[in-house]
Amino acid sequence: MAGHQFHECLADMDRIDLNLFRVLDAIYTHGGVSAAARALHLTQPAVTHALGRLRDQLGDPLFVRQGNRLLPTDKVRAMMPAVQSHLKGLLASAHTQATFTPASLQMEFAIGFRDILESIALPRLVAEIGREAPGVRLVSRRVAADEMERELSGGSLDFMVDRPLRAGPRIAHQHLLDDTLVVAMRRDHPFARQLSRADYLVAQHVIVSPLGEANALDTLLGQNGLFREIRMVAQHYFAACQIVVASDLLLTVPKAYAEHLKPVLPMALQPLPIRIRAIPILAYWHESKDDDPAHAWFRERLVKSITGAMQASST
Repeated sequence: MAGHQFHECLADMDRIDLNLFRVLDAIYTHGGVSAAARALHLTQPAVTHALGRLRDQLGDPLFVRQGNRLLPTDKVRAMMPAVQSHLKGLLASAHTQATFTPASLQMEFAIGFRDILESIALPRLVAEIGREAPGVRLVSRRVAADEMERELSGGSLDFMVDRPLRAGPRIAHQHLLDDTLVVAMRRDHPFARQLSRADYLVAQHVIVSPLGEANALDTLLGQNGLFREIRMVAQHYFAACQIVVASDLLLTVPKAYAEHLKPVLPMALQPLPIRIRAIPILAYWHESKDDDPAHAWFRERLVKSITGAMQASST
């Protein structure tokens, strides 16, 4: 039935523009016009116009609004398996014949970054992207962990780089590297030359919690009956590093970022005197982007910039 309806739609090839089916697929996959526009690298009015044309030509509303999402009609649900199968074949054929050229890209990539990774990786990424694809624009955002899947699925976010997060089966991921923790303090701090476990637990600390989330280290310590005194909560690690160089507080911070800032701020670093596992850093994206050559190209540059910058900071 689905294939029959789709072939009926294609029967009059002069009447229907096949590009309109790409718009149909994007709205169906991403649940809205603005998200579809972003996925297709088109303006929202262009997608709205295309949807209107297809509605007129197929004689069906195609989608009905429910809250913030557009839900497909029965006709669209029946057609989509065949539509997507044909589109996949057409795109595969086009990709084998077309040469991807980053220099011709005119688009935007949005990345979900913690402030640590933003300051370490973005300078290197911007430099490389600028050389290869001067028409590409980058947007770095802080995204709450529980919003990652919705934003990646909706198309408002292209990548998320973070610690291990819960995600559904359509969210792809790649392990980038493992980071460790060190303790930062002012250079003339009493613990600057040596920091024992007992010293660490009796000291006063500043932690970073930009969105008010629980501190993972304190959760882990509490599970083992250990506690530390938190005297301040900051929003950003750079601010927290500035605080420790002007006080007696200690800051537990990823090693790569601490080493990155050490030439800038008068900090001393000591190994964390409590044994914990290294912290995996992963990149996340929606699997619908896997066949997009621009997305694959950017993902390669993103991974290279992050791993290279983090390794350089740790040496």
